[in-house]
This record gives sequence, structure tokens and C-alpha cells, in this order.
Amino acid sequence: MRFGNVEYLWLWLLTPALVAFFMWAYQRRQRTLRRFADMRLVKKLTPGARVERQAAKWLLFIGFFVSIVFVLARPRFGIKTEMVERRGVDVMVALDISKSMLARDIVPNRLDRAKHEIDRFIDLLKGDRVGLIVFAGESFVQCPLTLDYGAAKMFLDAVDSDWISLQGTALADAIRQSTKAFESLKRKHKVLVLLSDGEDHEGDAIAAAREAAKEGVRIYTVGIGSEKGVPIPISKGKGTVIYKKDRNGNLVMTRLNPVILEKIALEANGSYFNAGTNLDLKRIYTEIARMEKRDFGMNKMSVYEERYQVFLLFALALLLLEFFLPERVKRKEEWRGRFE
Repeated sequence: MRFGNVEYLWLWLLTPALVAFFMWAYQRRQRTLRRFADMRLVKKLTPGARVERQAAKWLLFIGFFVSIVFVLARPRFGIKTEMVERRGVDVMVALDISKSMLARDIVPNRLDRAKHEIDRFIDLLKGDRVGLIVFAGESFVQCPLTLDYGAAKMFLDAVDSDWISLQGTALADAIRQSTKAFESLKRKHKVLVLLSDGEDHEGDAIAAAREAAKEGVRIYTVGIGSEKGVPIPISKGKGTVIYKKDRNGNLVMTRLNPVILEKIALEANGSYFNAGTNLDLKRIYTEIARMEKRDFGMNKMSVYEERYQVFLLFALALLLLEFFLPERVKRKEEWRGRFE
């Protein structure tokens, strides 16, 4: 079983709070009745009242709440195959995985936050093919262009900063590798989203961006991190963290270099987004959505069927049952005089 909106399942954490509220309301009501009159008299005046009925109504409402949360999460199971017409653009995402991306000026660190935002960015794509390039001192294709967003996310999740032994930030190599990864010979419908702190150690990134533009690649650069400079943590096991130092024992600081990223975007007809410590790729998707779409033809697609309808009917049944279930049992009793 899968869920279309799995984040709604967090609402189930409110269930204990609902139970606690009902218990508090019942106890408060009992205290009020005790102030009003002796409980024996209250029972005589309300002979049909039953605690069991009240508890049943509470349980029905809690059951309704649990079920409606399940509906909001959109459960899916049972696979069906359908033909889908695909139109979109080719999007390569180039992710910097150099050691400077472990800096913690973004929580939990630059790299993990970038992976999280790329994951959300993939969720926004509709018919666009997406691929992934990772780079440090060199670059390679982690995921070729695909319409299988689930597979792309799995490749993204596996990315680690230890994958590339040659350290540095070779922006030029990442741009050239991304340009080669586009399969189409047409000089349009190509987008490169490059996420980095901009610390280029090669120096020919501008020339690479100019070459990419000639191939019809539009580059959007995203600057990650603070311009103030922060140390680079290095884990040594057992939770111990030290910070990278140079040969002279001085602390190595990493800072965002927006200038190089701005020039890259300018050369390749794209835009630069200064994410800083507030990374969000929705703005880039907004620009990509305005681009001319390429027709990828008809594709067979296996999709999970929406099954929330059954749970919605069950939730409504519980709500109606709770509404019509009376708290008191009707009784017909003859007057027998005063209360004893």
C-alpha cells in the first residue's frame, strides 16, 4: 500500500490528545453536577443517562477521526496499467557532493538539505524527464534521464559525499558531463539545475557554460550556504566531529561564492537563485513550467489505484452513527411519589 499524501498520517498523533480531552470533559461535567446536587438525586432526575452511551459516542468520533486522516492520506493499492501522453522538458540536476557541502550553516547540512529539496522538486515535475549528476573534483551520471520519478529518488537517496575520492569542486566538468547526458540532438527542451556553494577549483566553468548554451542547454544555478564562511566538519566515528584544517593547522572555512554561479547562469540563458540558508527549488520549477514542452509520445504506466472511497464511506458511517446514537435510554416509569 502507498499513500498520495503520507504527511497527513502525522495527524494520528493527535488521537491521544482527543482521548485526553474527552476524559477531561467528562470529569469536568461530573464536578459540575456534584456542585449542583447530590449524585443520588442527579441519578434519580436523569434515570436514562448512561456512561456507556457517552463512551460509545466518544469511541465512534475517534474512529471517525482516525478514518478521515486515512482518507486524507489517500491510500493506494492495486496496480493498473494505462497509456499516458508525456510532454515536458529534459531536466538534469547536478549536485555538488564535495566536503564543503557538509557544512552545517543549513540544517542538518548543505548536502542533506539539497537532497531533500531535490526530492521535493521531483514531486513537482509533470511529464518532464529527470536525471542526476553528482560532482566534486570529478563528476559522473548517477541517474540517466528517466520518467520513473521513484527510481530517480532512490538514486538520489543513495548519494553520499564519500563517493568521489578526488576532492574539489569542478563546476566545468559537471556542466560538460550534464551536457553530454542529454540524449536529444535538438537544441531546446534542455535544462540543467546546478546546486553548489560555488567554490570552483578548476576555473573554466564559464567556458563550459558557454558551450552548453550552444547546445541549447539552459542552466539554472542555485547557491547554497552562507557568504560569511563556516568550518567544514569531518566525522571521526563514535559521534566525534572535528573540523578540517590546512597544512599549517588553520581552520578551513567554506563560504558561498555567488559570483561564479551568476556568471554561469548568465552565459547559459538561465537564472541564478541565491538560496543561502533558505533553500527552495519551487521558483525554478515555476520557470521550467513556462518553457515549451517536448512530446515524448505515449507510454505505458503502472499506477496505484486510489482506494480512499471505502474509508471515506466508513468514516461517514461512524459520524452518522455517533450523531444519531442518544446518550440516554428512553424509559417509561410511573410516578411513585416522592424520592426516598
